[in-house]
Amino acid sequence: MTGLNSNTNRVYYLLQMKVKCDTEEAKSWIKNRSAKATYELNEDKTISFEWFMSEDGNEATIVETFVDSDGAKERVENLLASPISSEWSERFEPTNWLVFGNVKKDLIDLLSPMGAKFQGYVGGFNHN
Repeated sequence: MTGLNSNTNRVYYLLQMKVKCDTEEAKSWIKNRSAKATYELNEDKTISFEWFMSEDGNEATIVETFVDSDGAKERVENLLASPISSEWSERFEPTNWLVFGNVKKDLIDLLSPMGAKFQGYVGGFNHN
């Protein structure tokens, strides 16, 4: 647990997407391919990897949490090296990518060409 306004090294991704395929196909792919493949990588610095979808199935969002910037970079590098990457782009089109936290320059350099926007920590608390 951290105290009030105690900054951590955590990094968060919030990636919003348009769904380009059938809703049920997207849900099945998320559960059986994306989540499973990411889980099986056993990335030590990935805290959470969660998908969400709008009720009409037209929009999806991934929220990811990492111990630090290095963990966030490892996640992207593993994604880009994986067959999941091309499968993902067939089903989803990114509309907004926000990266929160203490992000190192190497991650900014990697993600900026992909349209990511960055916001640094200001204040708050975290009970975990």
